[in-house]
Order: sequence, then C-alpha cells, then structure tokens
Amino acid sequence: MDRFLSIEAFVRVAQTQSFAEAARQLRLSKSVITTRVQQLEDLLGGPLFHRTTRAVRLSEMGQAFFRDCHDLVTRTNEVVDQMREVGSSPAGLLRVHALTGFVLGHLAHLLAEFQERYPQILLDLFVSDAVIDPVKQGFDVALQIFPPRSEELVSRRLFPVRRVFCAAPEYLRRRGTPKHPRDLFGHRLGLYSGYPTRDRWVFHGASGEPVMLELKPTLMSNSVHLLREYGCEQAGIVCLPTLVASDWVCRGKLKVILADFPLSSFWLSAVYPQTQRGAFKLRLFIESLAQSFAGGEPPWDKALIERQLIPATLIED
Repeated sequence: MDRFLSIEAFVRVAQTQSFAEAARQLRLSKSVITTRVQQLEDLLGGPLFHRTTRAVRLSEMGQAFFRDCHDLVTRTNEVVDQMREVGSSPAGLLRVHALTGFVLGHLAHLLAEFQERYPQILLDLFVSDAVIDPVKQGFDVALQIFPPRSEELVSRRLFPVRRVFCAAPEYLRRRGTPKHPRDLFGHRLGLYSGYPTRDRWVFHGASGEPVMLELKPTLMSNSVHLLREYGCEQAGIVCLPTLVASDWVCRGKLKVILADFPLSSFWLSAVYPQTQRGAFKLRLFIESLAQSFAGGEPPWDKALIERQLIPATLIED
C-alpha cells in the first residue's frame, strides 16, 4: 500500500463526491481508486465515506481526516513541482474550468503558447458557464466573472468584461434604432441568463444619473454565442460581452446601439484555492494569462474604443 497515493485518492473522492469522477481526474480506473480508499479505511479501522447508489459523503472520521489530508496532498505536490522547477521543466496535470464565452475564439492560442513553453504540463480544460467551487469540484483554477464563493478561494483579475447592446443592421432598419434605454421595451430582446444582476439593468448616461430598468427578454440563454447568432439572424436586440461581439461589429454583422448609455463591466478572474497559491504549475499558468493581457485594453475592446463605439473609461458597479 502506498499511503500517499491512497490519501490522494481519498482527497479527490471527497472533493468530487464520486469515485468515478475521482478516477477520471486522476486518470486511473475506478477500481484502483476504490482499492486505494479501502486500503486506507482498513489502515484507519473505520469508514471514510457513507456510500449510497446516489451519493458519496464523508463519514465523521472522513470529515476529521480530510482537511489535514488535503493540505498534505497540496503541499506534497507543491514541493514536487518546486523540485521539478530546479531540476527540469515543470510537468504534471493542471485542471482548469473556464467560461465558454472566453474559451471560444480567444483561449486556444494562449494555451498553445503556454504549452510551447511548458510541454510537459498536461491541461485538462472543462468548458462551462456554471459557477463552481474549485476546491469542491477538483479544479486547480476557474476562469470566471463571478467573485469567489468561499473564504477558501482567492482571485486575480485578468481583464475587464464589457457589454454592449447590439443588433443586425437590417433589423434596426426594419424596427428602428433605440435612442434611449427605455426604447428597448418596444423590441424583442435576447439576454444572457447568468449575470448576477439578473433582470435588473443599469445604464450610465452622460448626465450622471443612471437609468435602471427591469428588462424582460423574449430569449434568455446561458450561451452568449447563441445570442450572437440570434442577433445576426435579425431576430432582435441582444446584449453581448465585447469579447464575443467585437469581431461581428467590426465586420458589419452587428451594430452597437445605446453607445451613450454604457453598462457596467465585470472582470474575468482566475479563482483558485488559497492553499494552491504557491503551486508552481498554477502560478506559471496564471502569470502567462496575466502577461497576455498586461499591455492595456484587450484587443477586442481596443478595436471598439478606436471606433468610439464603447467608452475608454471602465464603468464598475
């Protein structure tokens, strides 16, 4: 019995609440994970989990054992990474959760550059708009627009996420172009369902007085790419993050409206466990992303700012 491997298996099962998912993340068979946890339970003389056909939950013994084991696995992996840093290139698995809107069209070349520098780091990238807790779900880092969900997590800002209302030029010729946010009530709207403000929208006009509206969409989706297609199909007015809309606006497929009433922005941040702060692979990955966006405005925003379609000044709530 390798005690460390058994402890690592126990920690991953506790995080994922699944033997099958722990096996997938560790790239082992489920039977190997089950055997390692069973060996640890035999050594300790009691069950670490309560198992049913639907759920895996820590037992009282497992709860008492988990935190120290989690810290042990994290610290051991960190020390190994540091030794690799001294002796050779960094290696191993890095699990990343990222927003769909950022991944499609923007992340692949950054990943290619990162792996060109660090070819022995294996990236396991899970793409979803869901808000997750990296600790509980076994990720090293989450790239998301929402603040950390627990005190165990810290974040590092990477770039602002601006938003614009836009529509196909033909739709606006047919239905008219809104001049004031209240004019949106006369149009079909496609809105993203995942913003923390939900149906409440705040527009910042030149007068300094914000315009606050409750907007009811005719299409609500967690896919900003679907909303972009909806707008391009002349189906209505959509609100999109600029990283998804910018190319289509510059090509004339979509037209920004209400440019004099900008929305507040979010930040895309790297969210990760406090205990992982010194982990070498994670630090390299976050630094690589941060450096990619350290030269000022993201390129998709710069293109719109140069055309005076969005303000250069960032508006934050």
